[in-house]
Amino acid sequence: MARILIIEDEESIRRVLVKILQESDETYECLTAKDGQEGLDILSNDESIDLVFCDIKMPKKDGIEVLQACTSRLSEVPFIMISGHGDIETAVECMRMGAFDYLSKPPDLNRLLLTVKNALERKSLATENKRLKKKLRRSTQMVGESGALKEVQQIIEKVAPTAARVLITGANGTGKELVARSIHELSERSSSPFIEVNCAAIPSELIESELFGHVKGAFTSAHKDRAGKFEAAHQGTLFLDEVGDMSLSAQAKVLRVLQEQTLSRVGSDKAIKVDVRVVAATNKNLQEAIASGTFREDLYHRLSVIRLELPSLDERKEDIPLLIDHFNTQIAEENGARVKAFEKEAITELQKKSYKGNIRELRNVVERLLILSGDAVTLEDVKQYV
Repeated sequence: MARILIIEDEESIRRVLVKILQESDETYECLTAKDGQEGLDILSNDESIDLVFCDIKMPKKDGIEVLQACTSRLSEVPFIMISGHGDIETAVECMRMGAFDYLSKPPDLNRLLLTVKNALERKSLATENKRLKKKLRRSTQMVGESGALKEVQQIIEKVAPTAARVLITGANGTGKELVARSIHELSERSSSPFIEVNCAAIPSELIESELFGHVKGAFTSAHKDRAGKFEAAHQGTLFLDEVGDMSLSAQAKVLRVLQEQTLSRVGSDKAIKVDVRVVAATNKNLQEAIASGTFREDLYHRLSVIRLELPSLDERKEDIPLLIDHFNTQIAEENGARVKAFEKEAITELQKKSYKGNIRELRNVVERLLILSGDAVTLEDVKQYV
């Protein structure tokens, strides 16, 4: 149920607004305030207000003062200003200040209800957007306080605001995608797409189409034109995961895109300009791949302007307690379950173990223990299930 605050000094207008809202097809809970100061007091003490009707001319504090006081603190709560005929210019100025809309007195029933519906929909979208951004920040959060991790974080902070290409190396499960996303989120491209391509998961005969797109008829199953990942990442970041598994033919085309900032779809000679920052990752030794002829040396140098080697979990075991706590909370949120306590002895035992699968393996271990343990995760649970 949406909660609507009506700040209006005229009692008759307050009654009309409440009556319209309560007799509508939707269910609204209405609160009222007879002046701007009372309205501000309610907004200060009640964080569950979804929408505000606010008169412009009122005693104590007028509508502009109320709006100004709430613009930054309650930016997600839409304000609908209520204006007399002489207040239209002021109402328009309020909209420039961030108000959602304004209504003239006496309010038109249909327009009022439509404005309320649109305002609440916008608030819902803003709230969801904030939730998703918060979730994204959590998903790109690097957990730990070890010296090895701090070195990685310092490099990320230095390189992210630049246009430099980055090559991330390290074993499987060390968090290469997490680092790539962190670089993107801290860059000036953060509002543009982050596109990931797992080069190892795409058959060699399809990788060029996946990266550069194709035109209709370029091959048997090409029934229509299709943009590739480079175009999808325009003005954003393209993450080439497991780049060491890319075919030599695709490597040559990627090199050309990096050099010329243009590409041609498979089956076409038309040049398409793209503005893409490439971050690549691999668990392979690319120097050995160069020596064996399976990876182009010129592409390696293009990709590795900055090289970032990620430590294994065994090299940062002091971070394991923090990671356990992080995964404990994350998994509980995902499953709608409660967070379980890990006994100190259980954590110590988990720190003694070796994790060939690195952080990914530790997360699986934590999830297994949360599912199979009792009210708390004990040392006996660790010995039995890990």
